[in-house]
Amino acid sequence: MLSRADFIRQSLELHLFFARIMKEHSFFLQVGFTPRDEKFTKRAEELNMAFADFLDDCVKLANGVISREVLQSGEIVTQYTLDAEKLTEFYTGVGFRTKITKAEMDLMPGGDFSPSLARRVFDLNRRALSLLDSIIQFKTNILNDVLCCKMFTLNYPLLIDHILREAKLYRRLVQRLQSRDIIYIQREMFEKEAFWNRIMAEHAKFIRGLLDPSEEELFNSADCFGKQFDQLTCEAKEAIDKTMQGDYSNVTEASLRATRNIRDFKAAGTEGLLECKIKSIILPLLADHTLREANHYLRLLKIFQNC
Repeated sequence: MLSRADFIRQSLELHLFFARIMKEHSFFLQVGFTPRDEKFTKRAEELNMAFADFLDDCVKLANGVISREVLQSGEIVTQYTLDAEKLTEFYTGVGFRTKITKAEMDLMPGGDFSPSLARRVFDLNRRALSLLDSIIQFKTNILNDVLCCKMFTLNYPLLIDHILREAKLYRRLVQRLQSRDIIYIQREMFEKEAFWNRIMAEHAKFIRGLLDPSEEELFNSADCFGKQFDQLTCEAKEAIDKTMQGDYSNVTEASLRATRNIRDFKAAGTEGLLECKIKSIILPLLADHTLREANHYLRLLKIFQNC
């Protein structure tokens, strides 16, 4: 059974990463609808605000509790997040609660794991599950309508499926924490690698598809990353059923190298967008969003490497 300290810390660290991701998913959906689907736009805005409220509460509980490793990983915020929010607000007219981002930048590590905090985190997890049920249903409805040609949106169908998978993963992880289940990393690491390698592959393909056609060098780099992570996804899936038959640490090593490279590619891309040096239809916040996910995956891979 998970200890009280691990329950509190892992829950809050999970929410600090994923609640912001869900908030931004809602925003990306919100700005992708056509005027005909005003009700969907409004619902996406409601979910955006609900996850912002939730994230705000998480930040208040997390100060002096979470680990230094997570704070330094770049998965909660990066050096670009605040500027990316401000520029994305300028481009879209949709406001961002940048006070939350500033508060995240000021978070400190620590170890206050009182019984009262555990109860508050338990309630926070229940709230997360309810919010996730709502956004999973919303994303599912959108994807079904798009695939049946009942709706047009500026978001790729694969992107909608992509963000739906992330929401489902988040929900599974919260449910396991709520049950105080211990996660055996070594047993599950290739499942996580297969999941996140696929996410990295799709990020590369989305970047490729949103770049201006004149950005040939960046297009080719993104295309190469997509193919590389497709191969790594296959290798991780093969390793899932063969971990008892040999040493597959080379799979993790390859994923780690590739993820460092795509992380650097995304960081350079985010900086280029903020400085207006890249021609594309990529919102700066989307670039920073994918960078944070790469940083999260890198931290996981370093843990896997030591198993």
